[in-house]
Amino acid sequence: MPSLNSDEESRPLKPIPGSYGLPFFGALKDRHDYFYHQGQDNFFLSRIKQYGSTVFRTNMPPGPFISSDPRVVAVLDAISFSVLLDNSKVEKRNVLDGTFMPSTSFTGGHRMCAYLDPSEPKHAAIKGFILSVLASKHDTFIPLFRACLSELFTNIEDNIKDNKTANFNSLSDDMSFNFVFRLFCEGKPTERGLGPKANTDFDKWLFFQLHPLISLGLSKFLNLFEDLLLHMFHLPSFLVQSGYDKLYNAFYSSAGGILDEAERRFGIKRDEACHNLVFVAGFNAYGGMKAWFPSLIKWVASGGENLHRQLADEIRTVVKEEGGVNMAALNKMSLTKSVIYEALRIEPPVPFQYGKAKEDMVVNSHDVAFQIKKGEMIFGYQPLATKDPRVFNNPEEFVSDRFVGEEGEKLLRYVYWSNGRETEDPTVDNKQCPGKDLVVLLSRVLLVELFLRYDTFSIEAAKLLLGTSAKFLSLTKAGTTV
Repeated sequence: MPSLNSDEESRPLKPIPGSYGLPFFGALKDRHDYFYHQGQDNFFLSRIKQYGSTVFRTNMPPGPFISSDPRVVAVLDAISFSVLLDNSKVEKRNVLDGTFMPSTSFTGGHRMCAYLDPSEPKHAAIKGFILSVLASKHDTFIPLFRACLSELFTNIEDNIKDNKTANFNSLSDDMSFNFVFRLFCEGKPTERGLGPKANTDFDKWLFFQLHPLISLGLSKFLNLFEDLLLHMFHLPSFLVQSGYDKLYNAFYSSAGGILDEAERRFGIKRDEACHNLVFVAGFNAYGGMKAWFPSLIKWVASGGENLHRQLADEIRTVVKEEGGVNMAALNKMSLTKSVIYEALRIEPPVPFQYGKAKEDMVVNSHDVAFQIKKGEMIFGYQPLATKDPRVFNNPEEFVSDRFVGEEGEKLLRYVYWSNGRETEDPTVDNKQCPGKDLVVLLSRVLLVELFLRYDTFSIEAAKLLLGTSAKFLSLTKAGTTV
């Protein structure tokens, strides 16, 4: 493990390098660099090289006219990034998506919990409600997800048989929506008035909120057209309102017990509770799975047959010893857990974090410190912070057993994917993802089900708008059954 200074250790104070350029034009130039000239990673890496610093000033997209102030202080190493996890130092009001916030018309006129700062009175009530819902479903997670996965793998096999390939993303999206709806509501989506592709309504709803952060990857001749369409103005919510209303009504009529609890125990009005439930289900859960599961499959596939054999051996042995797929079994699978943490480290499903400085403060990097003024927006790009070479050996390499053993587990405090350290837990007083433990649990179950059924597999991976595309090319069935 590389040598690492303590996060709290004092460093010499230096001015923050970088520039915002001319008003309007500087932000426009940085936006075009980010989307069209340099690309996401090179946008940051080139500036780190230019300034000789992992902390610098820049503009972040979308800029004009969507964002009123695109100026940020970027913190891109594992030490400086951690300031964004400290709610005593940064405010998280309306910064979920960055330097802009989608209209509340997408969510029934309410600001969702994800946009609330812990200092706001509603935050504790709504997040407490969400955590309570998840806790009440604890015994449902594994059996329900296994049932959904069984359908998924059957569909993958059928697609490979018929078409030689299987589009994991579309099949996984269908499965994820089905799981999320059945988790929160009584019955399958088709039993509650939703069509078999109701998840596409969530897809459109997500796109209309996140379009300022997206590039379609068009030819350079169409870049100006795309920039005008996606990055200059908000797309109106009425274009996706009917699809959202269908989803909202299905949740409202099917999740009565959950909404009763929100009113009775947490004092949240029924319609606001339902909009928050739909947001958690669609934006956080379904949207997160949409980005995360293909990425996880991609990285596991990259380990090849050797890693697949090790995972299959561990999973099948432990499941046999524990008498099935249960929490005791999942907790004993050290390599399986490490693989998931490593995928979350190398390609976190939510790459950005933002926070506004609550006061004048000093932020440490590895060797120097910087003063940030009250009110300045702080921005962190997680894929660089969690690939910090001062923390992780061979940071660009997928190391499957990186988090195995005592020394490996110490590194978990630098895995930040959940808007918190992996060694910490979500509470009503912080902004850590309330579904943090559920994401890890479902990821373990996905790999367990995969390697109980198959010895190895191969995929074709590519980049999507906000994530990874994975197409299954082959699945080799397990030689023995458990």
